[in-house]
Amino acid sequence: MTSPITTERHDDVLVIYSDNPPVNALGAAVRTGLDAAVKAGLADASVKAMVIACKGKTFFAGADITEFGKPPVEPLLPQLLDMVEAADKPIVAAIHGTALGGGCEVTLACHYRIAVPSAQIGTPEVKLGLLPGAGGTQRLPRLAGVKLALELTAKGDPIGAKLAQQAGLVDRLAGEGSLVEDAIAFAREVAAVRPLPRASEKTATADPEAVAAFKKENAKRFRGFDAPAANIACVEKATDGSSFEEGIKFERESFMKLMFGTQSAAMRHIFFAERKAAKIDGIADDIALRAINKVGVIGAGTMGGGISMNFLSAGIPVTIVEMAQEALERGTGVIRKNYEASAAKGRLKPEQVEAAMGALTPTLSLDDLADCDLIIEAVYENMDVKKELFGKLDKIAKPGAILASNTSYLNVDEIAASTSRPQDVVGMHFFSPANVMKLLEVVRGAKTADDVLATVMALSKKIKKVAVVAGVCHGFIGNRMLMPRQVEANKLLMEGATPEQIDRVHVEFGMPMGPFQMSDLAGVDIGWHRDPSRIENIRDALCAEGRWGQKKGAGFYDYDEKRNPTPSPRVAEIIEEFRSKSNLPKREVSDEEIIERTLYTMVNEGALILEEKMAQRASDIDVVWIYGYGWPVYRGGPMFWADTEGLKKIVAGLEKHGFKVAELLKSKAEAGGRFN
Repeated sequence: MTSPITTERHDDVLVIYSDNPPVNALGAAVRTGLDAAVKAGLADASVKAMVIACKGKTFFAGADITEFGKPPVEPLLPQLLDMVEAADKPIVAAIHGTALGGGCEVTLACHYRIAVPSAQIGTPEVKLGLLPGAGGTQRLPRLAGVKLALELTAKGDPIGAKLAQQAGLVDRLAGEGSLVEDAIAFAREVAAVRPLPRASEKTATADPEAVAAFKKENAKRFRGFDAPAANIACVEKATDGSSFEEGIKFERESFMKLMFGTQSAAMRHIFFAERKAAKIDGIADDIALRAINKVGVIGAGTMGGGISMNFLSAGIPVTIVEMAQEALERGTGVIRKNYEASAAKGRLKPEQVEAAMGALTPTLSLDDLADCDLIIEAVYENMDVKKELFGKLDKIAKPGAILASNTSYLNVDEIAASTSRPQDVVGMHFFSPANVMKLLEVVRGAKTADDVLATVMALSKKIKKVAVVAGVCHGFIGNRMLMPRQVEANKLLMEGATPEQIDRVHVEFGMPMGPFQMSDLAGVDIGWHRDPSRIENIRDALCAEGRWGQKKGAGFYDYDEKRNPTPSPRVAEIIEEFRSKSNLPKREVSDEEIIERTLYTMVNEGALILEEKMAQRASDIDVVWIYGYGWPVYRGGPMFWADTEGLKKIVAGLEKHGFKVAELLKSKAEAGGRFN
């Protein structure tokens, strides 16, 4: 097999190239080749200095994650980098594209670093529940100080080359088109300079105030995660007077603890699950896709406006339709306001705002959708309304146009049947706010054509969504699994639990909010029958009194003017009234029972979804809940979490409370199996 590492002599400078598409991952072949090339350069007396550079679009963008969980192959990255740093000839890292994770650690082990201004440098391992394990946590604070080392390791976001130069991570900036030439010139310039600058020999200054401020500032972001704390501890170790070797030992022990912990396993599971979700079972990868050059959106409300922004931001023109001029102007005004807010934060340039708004065509006529390649309706969640609309679109839309419904519950096959082209109809369930939330449930109808499904899945990447294929059933994947949770949460209220206890258990589990906090945020009145005299349950009673949630300052909780919640005495009274009418005795409800009845039931519903083939794979369900509902990523989604809890334990918990257990869940538990 040809090595991905090649060398080029430029008189007394040896340039070592890596060419390992697509991102020059630091796999075994790359490490072996680098090791041999550097040693050959050291052994050649005519070589005075070396440059490590990469071909293709990027410098080393990280470890080869396909090697995770497999037996290690030497040379390991820490060994290789120690050898590079110990070299008695200067080695210059020539950085373009991204130097991430192990790639960043390669640059830190080199004696000098030169980068093009557009390059990005970072250590994103924390996003996989890990830390830079090849000396990164020890070299970073020694080169760039504690503050930046904390930002890079514990948060995992990269920085640009200019900032890296200011911080001391990059010694020099190169021309965008002359990186290797500039690196060779730099290598010649420093060829005779001694002693060689080695990060491991520098002293990192302790900064306890910066550490304390960083922890406080990011407490909410880091809640529940193990890896940020481990990264912070390693950075502190680099500054506590320990030797570099002691720091490396601490880093290695911390890395192994994370690597074999459930959190990193969960986060790596989601990393791969997201990529797997894009693959559609039974459809060839090379299927011809339909061209989507123009999109129509019906409805300029919160959802329609958010959906439109996804396409406008991707450079795809949008025609947006409303029934009344006032609603149209209000909707387009909100779109502009959202873009201008992003520009004010520096995320967009003013010309990008104008380009996006310039690609938006507002209209009051459905006929203006005749030239659209994809039409998405985001109107009121009512089957009759949607069927009538699709009947009209059937006559207006051009042949081959894809007709999509943003429904979150309704039967896509029934909607498709109101057209003469059911093969062109698909569900595209965006999550609110649609311009922010990453999840897109793509609902495959019984007659949805393969190329329609493949086109929408490919398009989702272009608009930066994480798409999952779902089958036609009430609530699809996410909302269907939400239903048993909500049903049991309401039953638990009647039995003696309080809204605040149930919500606390979910927040402590890692959810951004509990069932009743979520209800207050979304609106308690959503789906309410609107008859104040018809009070059949607790929600009806709340709605009848105008307790519609945060928007009214009262729901399951009372809210102050800043929307801070406090337990409501009136809600406690309403619950007590219903309990008395139902002759239910009030009892102590344990936190464990809340988990078993609200989360185990979700797993059971997930198993039914898989049994019915409404989801392609268990990991797709996990992706839906991570990206659509705030399930904690360090628990890997409901099905992965069930695997880590143990399926026998889940089954026993369900049976204890009298639930009918899904056959798939039962059989896997009996066989000692897993969903993932």
